[in-house]
Amino acid sequence: MIFDHRTYRCIPGRAAAQLKLYGELAYPTQIQYLGEPVCWMVTETGPLNSLVHVWAYDNAADREQKRARLGKDPAWQHYLVENAKAGHVCDQTTMLMTPAAFAPKITLQTNLK
Repeated sequence: MIFDHRTYRCIPGRAAAQLKLYGELAYPTQIQYLGEPVCWMVTETGPLNSLVHVWAYDNAADREQKRARLGKDPAWQHYLVENAKAGHVCDQTTMLMTPAAFAPKITLQTNLK
């Protein structure tokens, strides 16, 4: 299993607008292809204005296939255009991670497109 850990840093004062845009246009489409995320969080301390979400995949091939299907969806493409126009996000960090041997097991949601 691999985890896709993503952090998006927003321009100060624009995180709420980014959450609204993402929640309305992106999240409903994403979960159709990727399933529910492991977590979706907003920073309270540390690097403020940061949005963090983690997605689980069986392996790298599973991630690649699911994200390729997502990328072809017209609703997702619309979100990408609107997200770029909005300009709320100023930085993105993506880390692919594997769990430590002693980590609790996480099962994936299987009712996807």
